[in-house]
Amino acid sequence: MSRLTLNDFTIKVSLPVQWGDMDAANHVNNAVYMRWVESARLAYFTKMGMDTSFRGQDAGPILAWQDCKYIFPVTYPDTVIVGARTLQVEADRFRMECGIFSEKHDRLVAIAKQVIVPYNFKQLQKTTMPEAWLLGIDRIEAG
Repeated sequence: MSRLTLNDFTIKVSLPVQWGDMDAANHVNNAVYMRWVESARLAYFTKMGMDTSFRGQDAGPILAWQDCKYIFPVTYPDTVIVGARTLQVEADRFRMECGIFSEKHDRLVAIAKQVIVPYNFKQLQKTTMPEAWLLGIDRIEAG
């Protein structure tokens, strides 16, 4: 298995580590990693041209599932770069991966995966993948 690098990701977001992100164990709290991933995911959605208002006429994204593998502790001060990409597209969802990298340590510190489901907020039900999403993913992943 090859090592994951920042170059494997099509969207990258740089975020400063805040002193208050750390917990009693003197490293960044696990929940903060999920906020970082959320920021990268929203940047990816914006680049796709997706409506993230959660009240639009078309489908909006629902985070159906996520997990995170913590590899190396992050501490203040540091800056993380979070990369986001789509791994797989299915009829009613797509699977994303985010890599979190520490600038200070020049290394991968966590890998998070998510399942995104298109949801119709007017009808209160999931829906098929919008064509615009498919085109947006193709455009981003093509570089």
